[in-house]
Amino acid sequence: MSTNFSVISHVMVPDHQIMSVEEIDELFSSYQITRDQLPKIYHDDPAVKEVGAKINDVIRIVRISQTAGRAEAYRMVVKRPKK
Repeated sequence: MSTNFSVISHVMVPDHQIMSVEEIDELFSSYQITRDQLPKIYHDDPAVKEVGAKINDVIRIVRISQTAGRAEAYRMVVKRPKK
């Protein structure tokens, strides 16, 4: 029995968005960082796969909480290393 389940629609999974080139340029400019300085997220992460992100894309992850309000995090999609 197979069930289709949308990972990103689950209440515990924060919003994942692929950033545009313009948004990435603005992010790097405002924080004075480079792509290599971003935290990483693997290409086979279920949420990354569901939004259709490719290796080297930058993902914006938006979390909403009662204490922090809106918190944005940024991750660069990388290939999982072979074991």
